[in-house]
Amino acid sequence: MSEEAPVPAKPAPFDGKAFVKQLSTAPGVYRMLGADDKALYVGKAGALKNRVSSYFNATPKSARIMSMLAQTVRMEVTVTRTEAEALILENQLIKSLKPRYNVLLRDDKSYPYVLMTSEAWPRIAMHRGPRAVAGRYFGPYASVGAVRDTLNLMHKLFRLRSCEDSVFRNRSRPCLQHQIGRCSAPCVGLVPARDYSESVRRAGLFLEGRSDELTDELGRDMEAASSRLDFEDAARLRDLIAGIRSLQARQYVDGRAADLDVLALAMSGAAACVLLLAFRDGRNLGTRAFFPQTRGSDNPEEVLTAFISQYYGEQTPPGEIVLDRDLPDRELFEQAFSAAGERRVQIKTSVRGERAGYLDLARRNAEMALATEMTSHAAQLARAEALRDLLKMPALPQRIECFDISHTMGEATVASCVVFDAQGPVRSQYRRYNIAGITEGDDYAAMNQAIARRFRRAVEEDGVMPDVLLIDGGAGQVAQARAALDELGVDGVILVGVAKGPARRPGDEELLLPDGRTVHPGAESPALQLVQQVRDEAHRFAITGHRGRRQKTRNSSRLEDIPGIGPRRRANLLRHFGGLGGLKAAGIEEISRVEGVNEALAERIYAALHGLDAPDEAAAPGPATPATAPKAAKGGKQRTAAGPAEPKRSEG
Repeated sequence: MSEEAPVPAKPAPFDGKAFVKQLSTAPGVYRMLGADDKALYVGKAGALKNRVSSYFNATPKSARIMSMLAQTVRMEVTVTRTEAEALILENQLIKSLKPRYNVLLRDDKSYPYVLMTSEAWPRIAMHRGPRAVAGRYFGPYASVGAVRDTLNLMHKLFRLRSCEDSVFRNRSRPCLQHQIGRCSAPCVGLVPARDYSESVRRAGLFLEGRSDELTDELGRDMEAASSRLDFEDAARLRDLIAGIRSLQARQYVDGRAADLDVLALAMSGAAACVLLLAFRDGRNLGTRAFFPQTRGSDNPEEVLTAFISQYYGEQTPPGEIVLDRDLPDRELFEQAFSAAGERRVQIKTSVRGERAGYLDLARRNAEMALATEMTSHAAQLARAEALRDLLKMPALPQRIECFDISHTMGEATVASCVVFDAQGPVRSQYRRYNIAGITEGDDYAAMNQAIARRFRRAVEEDGVMPDVLLIDGGAGQVAQARAALDELGVDGVILVGVAKGPARRPGDEELLLPDGRTVHPGAESPALQLVQQVRDEAHRFAITGHRGRRQKTRNSSRLEDIPGIGPRRRANLLRHFGGLGGLKAAGIEEISRVEGVNEALAERIYAALHGLDAPDEAAAPGPATPATAPKAAKGGKQRTAAGPAEPKRSEG
């Protein structure tokens, strides 16, 4: 007689009132955790016992709060010394844990910054994306135009270089930027290192909005230069002060604030837009619209509080912040921001004059931006509904993935996987797969490998599956994807092939449906428009990855294949010439000047890079040189000759 397996006992409901009795009235952070031990909500409190008890009293609560409490199986708290410390810790935990019920500020990596690199001779330039380059980042700015205006001003005032390191290391004479007075030409030693470092420091003060402090310092230096009869230096400082004062005069002609952020919130149900109007050092940086994920919250004060906490947890707050509504934690924010920035930060809600005008402008822009965003979401929803009807799905697709393969004649094959949800692309979940172990140019095998790698992880680890899987290709690619899914035992995923139509133009695509039918929705079809959007993003992501992998391979493998070139010599060569292109353009004698490279090795390097027959390794270096190898001319000037043309390649 077989015994039935015991049914796991259902966990007992969380006893919030008993938990509250253990708490103190100290400030701190509390976390509500679900059955999977993932955070549902993170909050801060000036008195933990008072705040947490408010969740478990008889006061009526919103459906969102009731749903959160129903899923809570336990709570954790962290006591802090002050409420300001609790605010900082709360922000850090929200960013790392991404709780299900917290309002979340979406990542704004696409916004541009001004980057000042950390090098012996720092350069200043625009930067987008992750902060992978070592240096100081100023911003973010509202637009690329605002960054360009700022950089134009910085080059005029401080004459810092903007060129890439590969160009900087290989200059032999000043460039046009120096000739028009926008660079001090550190590349050819026309400015002492100490003077250039001082210009970098002053530029940093200016970008931080401390131009008054900067002009006072420059005035003192100018007087000191005059007293020691260094009139040339005094005149240079005088011109720099005049340039900064002229800028301030233009910006303050209307009495505009020097260091100010204006924030306004517009909401429609649970959809929200926070509009930021920023001024730094009297310069209007324009407006930026943020669309935080409210997670069902329709409380404007909660949304704006979460935005301010998370945004200024990453960005340095200005001296003054103007809000369109008062917040319960306004004084706490002032205290925390002032302590973090080591200067007084004021948050105002009742303003008059120009600030009231700015606030009204921010409100109107927030409402327009929210209306535009909701219209865009409505269009996205309409396309998703059309795709649901085309594929005869019971519900709207919540997750769409698309795979594409990119290579150049079989070289450096890369597969891409992009992810879309109901709101659009989910870039944090994009993936690339470097394909190896297949016949070069075999797209079918590449697709099979990519699908197998992606879904093996889903089966063995996270269990995340798409509702719709798009394959950029025809019946062959779709068959390979289906074979990989069948081998892993994956079902329930709707597999759709996206093939170019007979005319091979947008709107003429053929969709290969799971039931074997081929349909031509036409360019006017909202379903095809959504498929095109996802497919084009997968194509872009694949090509970007392929080109990066191909370039990396070419920059290393050619040198690695030359006998006698190890890691140290390879690094010396690439550093000396600024990359493989500079090395290929060099002659034998110039190559032989690199540390660790003699003339025999230089000849082998030149021959390998230009497709010539390499000289005998064992032969002693002699005067003989390949006929096409350029020699140094009189006066030290180097002539270069182009090697054989490389075959043209097309993206696969």
